[in-house]
Amino acid sequence: MKFILVFLAMVLLSWAEDFISSSEYAKMLYQNPRGISCNKCHGNKGEGAIIAKYKSFDKRENKMVEKSLKAPKINDLDYDEFSRALSDSKGMMPTYFLTQSEIRSLYEYVQSFNKKDKK
Repeated sequence: MKFILVFLAMVLLSWAEDFISSSEYAKMLYQNPRGISCNKCHGNKGEGAIIAKYKSFDKRENKMVEKSLKAPKINDLDYDEFSRALSDSKGMMPTYFLTQSEIRSLYEYVQSFNKKDKK
């Protein structure tokens, strides 16, 4: 009986890929790849966004000045730049440990924003 249940589970898992399209999967990745969503920093369409505003003391002007931490626009990057940014995260960019297939899906999803805007 256990063998049959395990076999059925394996068969169902092999078909699980058919339950969601690649674009739906990419959208899910963009909204929450590994707990920290891309859209929170890069915007809903990859247009870039302000992550935080803060005040810092400017020694030259001898006063507090308002600054902002900005995430760059990502919907105009070529694939190599996009992949490198996700694979070799530096600075504020978190490491997501995405597969090459996931990176490709995300890239195509983000590029689709440009196609929709042109219509």
